[in-house]
Order: sequence, then C-alpha cells, then structure tokens
Amino acid sequence: MSTLIADIGEPTSVTWHILGAGSLGTLWATRLARAGFSVRLILRDRARLDAYLTRGGLTLSEQGQRHTFALPAGIIDDAEPIERVIVACKAYDAEPAVAGIASRLIPGADVLLLQNGLGSQEAVAARIPHARCTFVSSTEGAFRDDDFSVVFAGQGFNWLGDDQQGPAPEWLAALVQAGIAHEWTPKILDRLWRKLALNCAINPLTVLHGCRNGQLQQHAGEVSALCNELTAVLRACGHPEAAEGLDEAVTEVIQATAANYSSMYQDVKQGRRTEIGYLLGYACNAARQQGVKAPGLNALQERLIQRLLAKGLPAD
Repeated sequence: MSTLIADIGEPTSVTWHILGAGSLGTLWATRLARAGFSVRLILRDRARLDAYLTRGGLTLSEQGQRHTFALPAGIIDDAEPIERVIVACKAYDAEPAVAGIASRLIPGADVLLLQNGLGSQEAVAARIPHARCTFVSSTEGAFRDDDFSVVFAGQGFNWLGDDQQGPAPEWLAALVQAGIAHEWTPKILDRLWRKLALNCAINPLTVLHGCRNGQLQQHAGEVSALCNELTAVLRACGHPEAAEGLDEAVTEVIQATAANYSSMYQDVKQGRRTEIGYLLGYACNAARQQGVKAPGLNALQERLIQRLLAKGLPAD
C-alpha cells in the first residue's frame, strides 16, 4: 500500500522546482520532499498536470516500500518566479525546456543540470546567462515502473560542479539532509567526459548486438578498440584524467551490470528517441575538431544511425 504524504514541512524558504518528472527528476523530488523541503513540479502542459493530479502525487519505491508524495505542481507557462530548479529532462529536451522558464528565473538563480552526455549543458548555460548553472554527473540507478512513479534501483553517487570552477554553494546542505550522496568537484567536466566515454563504449554496442551489457564480453576486441580511440579523444580535448584506465573501467562496468540492458537499448526497444547526439555524436565531433583519427567511433555512429532510421527513430 502507498502512503500518501500530503503536507510537507519547509526547513527552508527556497522552493526546489523540478523540471522533468522522469526517473531522475522523480528520484530527486521525492527524496527532497521526504526530508521536509519545499518541492514543486513544473510540467510541460495542462494535460500532463491533469494526469499528475489524477495520480495524486509522485511515488518512490525503495527497498520494497512505496510512498507517494502529493507535491504541488504547475506548468511551464506559470508566472511564479524560480530561485532554484533541477532540470532532469533528456539532453535533447533540456534547452527548449529551460527556454520556456528562462523569464521566470530570478537573477542568480541556481539551475542544476542532470543530463547525460555533453553539449546540452553548454547550450542551456548560454541561454540563461543570468543564472548559475551546476552540472551533475550521476551514477544513481532508477527506472519508472509507472507514470509519475520511480523505483530506486541502485545506490550511486552524484558529482556536482560548474565550468567556472566556482565555490561550493550553501544549498549542498540540503542534499545531505535528503540523503543524496554527492561531492562538489572543480573537475566536473572530467566526470562528464568519463561518463560519456563509458556510455559510448557500451550503449551503442548493446543496441547493435541486441544484448545485455554482460554479453559485450563476447565482443571484447571491439570494446577495447573503441576505448583506445575514446582515450585519444579525451586526451586531445584536455581531459587526461578522464582517460586514465578507461579500458579497465569499461570492463568493470560491463561485469558489474552484466544482467542489465543499457538505457540506450531500452530507449530503442521502446521506440523512444535516444541521446546519440550528446554521447556518440558529441565524441565523434570532438575527434574531428581535434584532428583525432577515430574510424571505429565514426563507423559505430554510422551503424547506429542506420539502425535508428530503420526503426523510424530520430538519428540526432
């Protein structure tokens, strides 16, 4: 049985707005609410708001227990000012979504960006120069088991920072209270590049081979060749620390998540748009810009594009 929590206390006057009620957005929203913070959802339109109100809140499933949090919600077109917002939508939706709320952001507003890959963060930051953007690299596992409902599938970690290497913000204390494992780092771009490389070496191959992560052990040579090219790209882009031991790290991830299907595999299987442009596409573009030869990455991108097009899915 779900426990409906209707009244949430407020140890702080700042409301945490959540833009994007997918798995990560719901995961962050429910943990913050559970800790007593003021949380408000921003949904894209009236239809989504009505669907949310019908559901009665966001549901978090953790360690076999389900709790529903009846959080207040509005839509992008509302006029309420925003002082702090977590942007948890897909990479390809981030910039247009933030553009929709840009006029609501007060000067100096905090904007947390939880997108996969690279490229969307820079686009968002350029769109809202009056706000402070924080980039987040997360290894937490979560998946939706229903609309507005998330299962916390695996404890992970969150690295936060900004590309200006600014000081850690005071609101990090709220993450401690909410039990969100995290660390502020001046090297957030290293973290994002590292995760991008891991995704590029694993996710596209699981789609093309139609397999779980663990079955990539049967394609170790192909994986290793990709890691060699990705290592060269990371070093050329000024991120040698992110390149260190990449091949071994990819092998560890494949073994640790052997029974899992990658997020890209799941997106393709369910007919959803992938984030190829912000992962493999970004890596291939970076290689070209830096003059790094990456025939394996380029061939992988072309094969994946053809597979997506054959399934009627966007290739960007």
